[in-house]
Amino acid sequence: MIKAKYNWKLLETEPSEDFVKIVKKEKIDKIVASIMWERGVRSKSEIEAFLNPDSSQLHDPFLLHDMKKAVDRIRTAIENQEKILIYGDYDADGMTSASIMKSALDELGADELAQVYLPNRFTDGYGPNIDVYKYWIEKEAVSLIITTDNGVAGNVPIDWAQSHGCDVVVTDHHSIPEILPKAYAIVHPQHPDSFYPFDDLCGAGVAFKVACALLESIPMEMLDLVAIGTVADMVSLRPGGENRVLVSLGLHQLKNTDRSGLIHLMQLAGCDLRKLDEEAIGFQIAPRLNALGRLDDPNPAIELLTGWDEEANLEIAKFIEMKNTERKNIVEKIMLEAESMIDPNKSVEVLYHANWHKGVLGIVAGRLLEKHSKPVIMLSLDEKTGELRGSGRSVVGFNIFEALTKHRDLFKAFGGHAQACGLTIDVDKVEELRKVLNEELKFQGTNLSAKPNLQVAEEILLDEISLDTLKSLAKISPFGMGNPKPLFLLRNFKTQNIRTMGKDNSHLKMRLSQGKTQLDAVLFRQGNKAIEFEQVETELMVQVSSNTWNGQTSLQLMVEDARAVGIELVDLRSHPMTIADFQDKIGIFENNSLKNGIMNSVLLIKDAPTGKAGLEVLHNALLSENLELVYFLNQIEKSYYLNGSGSRDQYAGLFKAIYQFPEFDVRFKLGELSNYLKIPKDLLVKMIQIFEELGFVKLEDGLMSVVKNAEKREIRESKIFQELEETIRLQEFFALSSVKEIYNKLKNGETTELRYQ
Repeated sequence: MIKAKYNWKLLETEPSEDFVKIVKKEKIDKIVASIMWERGVRSKSEIEAFLNPDSSQLHDPFLLHDMKKAVDRIRTAIENQEKILIYGDYDADGMTSASIMKSALDELGADELAQVYLPNRFTDGYGPNIDVYKYWIEKEAVSLIITTDNGVAGNVPIDWAQSHGCDVVVTDHHSIPEILPKAYAIVHPQHPDSFYPFDDLCGAGVAFKVACALLESIPMEMLDLVAIGTVADMVSLRPGGENRVLVSLGLHQLKNTDRSGLIHLMQLAGCDLRKLDEEAIGFQIAPRLNALGRLDDPNPAIELLTGWDEEANLEIAKFIEMKNTERKNIVEKIMLEAESMIDPNKSVEVLYHANWHKGVLGIVAGRLLEKHSKPVIMLSLDEKTGELRGSGRSVVGFNIFEALTKHRDLFKAFGGHAQACGLTIDVDKVEELRKVLNEELKFQGTNLSAKPNLQVAEEILLDEISLDTLKSLAKISPFGMGNPKPLFLLRNFKTQNIRTMGKDNSHLKMRLSQGKTQLDAVLFRQGNKAIEFEQVETELMVQVSSNTWNGQTSLQLMVEDARAVGIELVDLRSHPMTIADFQDKIGIFENNSLKNGIMNSVLLIKDAPTGKAGLEVLHNALLSENLELVYFLNQIEKSYYLNGSGSRDQYAGLFKAIYQFPEFDVRFKLGELSNYLKIPKDLLVKMIQIFEELGFVKLEDGLMSVVKNAEKREIRESKIFQELEETIRLQEFFALSSVKEIYNKLKNGETTELRYQ
């Protein structure tokens, strides 16, 4: 079924006339002006800052909690030639934040003193690890550890390090726990004692602010890494927020970067280096960096992002590309296995398997969440220890971090935020975890059937969209959390040239037309609904995009959501499909009866009814209030409608033949008679039955004999003939009428005079 994933909300506010006049001078059209107004950009100064982000809009780094203390300690370490460990994380934000910190320390002359370590997710886990700390402190004589993108929840390792003569400077952005570690300094935008005016920096953003404070200037050359970390971590890019400025400036730097490793990685990913944007980071660059940390040792990423050895960086980029391909294959395999374990009757899913790769479970959990609209926790089982490790993803209305924080005693390790978590738990506590999740769903009042809202800029016509529209939209980018790419409502269009594309034909591309204007539209993960989109009237929620091929740039629409208009009627009569093609339980009309009732709001009319009883069953089925989709397969076992009920000449020919052969064995000679009279065999059988009913012939043990001196009667007097004509009318109607005509007449009970029209 083509059902909307979201509750569409059209903008209801109109910008003021003064506002429109101001933005018009900036060559902003009315559509984009409305979007800016709705997103809180109102005054002349806000408009200027929003449209022209620059470094003057960045905040003083020393407003961050403990910044001066952290900077003084780092400088002291460099002056005293202390060994320093930069302890990052295995994702794109952790890699970039550690690289930024390393670059800053190198500029201060600490290149021989400072080393980077990114923890291995499989052996070290997330965040500070006491065994790793012990190694670096005891074996490598490190006396200062700087965490990047982690540390705020690392109480035990950090407290141990501090008590053993090694200071720890925490730079982090994750959720603040009730009890903070006893670190030397904690630089965090959400620290309860912080005066920083923006609280949603990512790890790379916090590391960059430390770099600014250390260098007493803004190191613009590091902003490419800041942009990658910020987009990858999906923190807010809301208007007026510092992240939007960082990403805007960072994208400019990324287009001109001289980091050879990053250039190689982008080239292998197929990025157009001249047109890099936030989508290139989100869909091409960040997934590749994350793939390394998901499947292997993440530390080569530091060399890729900070090193200058061209040949070595190319090899690292190739290795990362290989890991990304491997990651995709693993995800697809686990996705298939997890799908088979989903229980549609459960409000939450806690799934585990011994052979699942821990590194990709968050991705699979996210996809399952998107498809089934309920919280999903994916875990990998260590059969030797009985320990489960994995990730969870949650719907917008359910804060999974808050819910499970109350039950930390269940876990060996736990962390995360409102919509995602990572955890380690013993297998014998899974049922208790499921129980807790269900209780917390009720406690938070989460309605899983409620669709999240999706803000729609406005309804748009195809002829209103041009490359100039794209240019105008680009002025309010970069897009992301808090400043999403604008969506537009599209309806009253025609669909044509629909085709599947991509691996396993999982995506759709179709041509939309409205008046004289035509545009291509792409729908991801909808390949199995090609027939529906081809036949069903829909409304689409679209993003305006572009596609460049052979040097030519054309407009293209990316479909974010779709919904059917009214009940869906899908014609399968020309498609070679069977009931086996329908995996979900559905109501099936077959042999004049309804099987399974109306399940999942779907009805399949497998074969055409053969009488009034079947028509009545279909009529009642179509009156169901829950019905949303009807498939018309309308199979006809014996297609009498193709040959009719027999012409006068055909009946006369049969009559003449039976007098030529007064005794005829229909069991063995029927085929010959059919060929002789040029009458289809099924029709010939009916004609013989009609002759028998009217008393023209007798049938005994397969022998047909003529009844001499039979009473003269009209063919139409035969009840078999009348039933045949009724069958032909029904077959003709179900084979040749439009599905809309079939649906309307059946639902309205207009079945007494069915005719093909």
